[in-house]
Amino acid sequence: MTRRPLHSLPAAITVAGLLAGIVLVASHNVVWPHDAPSGWQYDASCCSGLDCAQAPDHDVKESPAGYTLSTGEVIPYGDHRIHRSKDEFFHECKPGGDMTSPHSFCLYVPDRSY
Repeated sequence: MTRRPLHSLPAAITVAGLLAGIVLVASHNVVWPHDAPSGWQYDASCCSGLDCAQAPDHDVKESPAGYTLSTGEVIPYGDHRIHRSKDEFFHECKPGGDMTSPHSFCLYVPDRSY
């Protein structure tokens, strides 16, 4: 059995700490599936890690009845599924992230100031 010098333990701890720090810094800059492309997080009640995505341009139209999606679904203005978008885009949350689904879990709507 070969014995390792005692001084290799502090070196191993230092290397492990550096690697952990790199992972933390790298993961801070990564956009996870439950995050919008601009980095803010979708509400857990809407997104199970893959249900939400930024809506394609012109996918959501305002109508007298509410927000009309390209799938034909209408979400009334006072609907509990409407959330405030934290950027200038609409974001849709649909089962499995299937943007062709006729049912939405949530719709993120940007402020009119955008």
